[in-house]
Amino acid sequence: MGVTRMEELIREFLKEIGEDPTREGLERTPERVAKAWRYFTSGYEQNVADILNGALFTENYDEMVVVKDIDFYSMCEHHLLPFFGKCHIAYMPSNKIAGLSKLPRLVEMFSRRLQVQERLTTQIAQTLQDVLQPRGVAVVVEALHMCMLMRGVEKQNSKAVTSAMLGAFRDRPETRAEFMELIKSRGGLVI
Repeated sequence: MGVTRMEELIREFLKEIGEDPTREGLERTPERVAKAWRYFTSGYEQNVADILNGALFTENYDEMVVVKDIDFYSMCEHHLLPFFGKCHIAYMPSNKIAGLSKLPRLVEMFSRRLQVQERLTTQIAQTLQDVLQPRGVAVVVEALHMCMLMRGVEKQNSKAVTSAMLGAFRDRPETRAEFMELIKSRGGLVI
């Protein structure tokens, strides 16, 4: 396979920052970076229908379903630097449930795009609301942003927290409080 346009641009970028892209340590960097960026942005090649892939089931279950501590990595669209953390999701089924592994896959799809944390949070919540039509959806995302840690304010322990609460989680404080209690970090299983 020949040199891609992305590799050419990365080679030019290296020149612009004052590097020699032909030196030994950088000879294959454009190829490696292009491959990495294809992976970092692989969410653009996915869609909700493919992710859920028929894993929606009719089930007479009406209690809260929670999947917490879903690790994710994303790229900030403002600085093209990583942000990463954990996503916590809950929904209260009406008649449909999703296969549990599909929730982390949904997070992965949206996080593997250029993002801002606020949009990532609402995309996950709104997608679950649209697809499952549950009585409520809650999503909390906690993340460290390299654009805040490496540049700008350079505050090493700054964590951003965003939430999207729909339906019962927005309307019923006790439902929201139960979710927030369930996602508190603890060692071991919550029993």
